[in-house]
Amino acid sequence: MKENSIRSLPGIPFLLGVLVVGILAVWLFIHGIGPKNGSGPDSPLLMLGAVVLAILAFLSLIGLYSVQPNQAAVLSLFGKYIGTVKENGLRWNNPFYGKKKVSLRVRNFESGKLKVNELDGSPIEIAAVIVWRVVDSAEAVFNVDDYEGFVHIQSESALRAMATSYPYDQHEEGQVALRSHADEISQHLKEQLDARLTTAGVDVLEARISHLAYAPEIAQAMLQRQQANAIIAARTRIVAGAVGMVDMALAELQKNGVVQLDEERKAAMVSNLLVVLCGERATQPIVNAGTLY
Repeated sequence: MKENSIRSLPGIPFLLGVLVVGILAVWLFIHGIGPKNGSGPDSPLLMLGAVVLAILAFLSLIGLYSVQPNQAAVLSLFGKYIGTVKENGLRWNNPFYGKKKVSLRVRNFESGKLKVNELDGSPIEIAAVIVWRVVDSAEAVFNVDDYEGFVHIQSESALRAMATSYPYDQHEEGQVALRSHADEISQHLKEQLDARLTTAGVDVLEARISHLAYAPEIAQAMLQRQQANAIIAARTRIVAGAVGMVDMALAELQKNGVVQLDEERKAAMVSNLLVVLCGERATQPIVNAGTLY
């Protein structure tokens, strides 16, 4: 069911009319029950007119309702959807219309911390902030029982599904991970929420992870693994750089003819340079005052 906008009448003139009709009804009623002064036969007619005017004033008063900025009034007649009024202020429509107010303001909430297993099977804690608003008041009212509760439940469901689709950390080059690719993860979560909430007339403006951590029972082990991965990555880069520097040093020595080294001496030189370049502590050189051989 799609939203259908309809017009409504200004409520101020109707409110003034209700006051005038109410005063007239009171005046007729008082004169209808007053002492007979030659107009006795007309007294029942005056009272009947007062009752009719009072009923009209009451029905007109029921037709009045107010619409706040960024709010919509969904109107229905005996279960049939009539339309939606978005004009602000005091409005008037058929007094027999049922009126349901729906806020069109931007709203947000933070989901609770969910414990799920990421793609590699490790338990993690994750939470997200969802920014949303109603864009179709008819769908929000008639397609679901409680659109606010629907948004909360579907948001948690989408967050769980998204968290199981990605690893916590990036293990391969180009792999999308929860911790390292915030923008891609947020976009995926927003798309999941849009697909789930479109039937309720809700548009998701933004969805971002607000909390991400390993579950307490494996947090220490995962920290050690991260430290080990960092050490291995650093050592790999150091070794690669050291090999390049040694190769450059040998090439420059041979090119400039500084010294001629046989294979055994080259191996010794490579070993010494790698120790110097890859060692964690500063090396202590030994000066050879004799011959090379």
